[in-house]
Amino acid sequence: MTDQSIAILVIDDDPVILRNIGCYLEDSGFIFLSAIDGASGIAIFEEERPDAVVVDLNMPGMNGLDVISRISAQSPTTPIIVVSGTGIIDEAVGSMKCGAWNFLSKPIREMQNLEDAINSGLRRAQSMRESAEYKETLERMVKRRTRELQLANDRTEAILIATVKSLSTVINMKDAYTGTHQHRVAIIAPAIAQELGMDHNGLEAVRLAALLHDVGKMGLPSEFLTKPSALDANEMMFIRQHPQMGYDILKDVPFELPIPEMVLQHHERLDGSGYPHGLSGDAILPEARILAVADTVEAICSHRPWRPAHPFDYARKMLTEKKGSAFCPECVDTCLKLIERRDPRLTMFIATIEGL
Repeated sequence: MTDQSIAILVIDDDPVILRNIGCYLEDSGFIFLSAIDGASGIAIFEEERPDAVVVDLNMPGMNGLDVISRISAQSPTTPIIVVSGTGIIDEAVGSMKCGAWNFLSKPIREMQNLEDAINSGLRRAQSMRESAEYKETLERMVKRRTRELQLANDRTEAILIATVKSLSTVINMKDAYTGTHQHRVAIIAPAIAQELGMDHNGLEAVRLAALLHDVGKMGLPSEFLTKPSALDANEMMFIRQHPQMGYDILKDVPFELPIPEMVLQHHERLDGSGYPHGLSGDAILPEARILAVADTVEAICSHRPWRPAHPFDYARKMLTEKKGSAFCPECVDTCLKLIERRDPRLTMFIATIEGL
């Protein structure tokens, strides 16, 4: 039984299915709303704003995919569960691309499966709303700080560094792994940049970008960041939005160098296989290429919720195999050289990987 008045809209042209699902949901404590076609379902959704939607794919007039697209566009945090009798994988994939959150096949032999799907969607929706609110709060913090800097006409390096540290602390409050990861990348990346001959301003820009490169994860559901198993394709789609989210958070901060762009590009790859924009070659900033290598070696050698840390030999193999295709050869060679010669700038990181 549910503890709150949670409304579920079920859209299906089969009155028997509507009745069966409706009886079960009402017995489980949900408020049951129903529609026999897509158009009336959209109308009810817009008027009632239910907490979740269950929809069939094959209906006369407006089909299920059109309904999913309309509802998803209006309310991205409303869980949409498809219940279809086709059982065709392509339709399941197509519905997910349109915005569905889950897919169940008809007939539903265990109604508990439907309730589990609804409750899972409601939990994820709540997490997304909390993350969105947190992101808005963080953006307001950044904008407020920026206005203060502009009014005071004081954009000194010390204040910018203090702002970065504050953001980094906020990140660590949500996800300790991300915060620790960023600090380690901020050790590795500037060492690579210095070896490659970058000047002082460039080194500082790389360090600050490294400290903030995953700030966009503030906008992601916490359950994705801490999931103890590999993410599915739909969850990965959300994860891959974090460079863009990071850029959106930082773009109005008055950095002297393109730090937001470095954050945006740190998952781009030379061969165009990266994200979020599939940049390639010289379209990727040199600083972002350094971040990509530092980020990768640290991530491989660190514990993740879904796997233990890998030894450095594994990281060296992965980077070497992708040198020249995904990663900048000079950055890879420099990074591996620094670690192999136990460069004192990387003492903390080397001590960690030698303890594996």
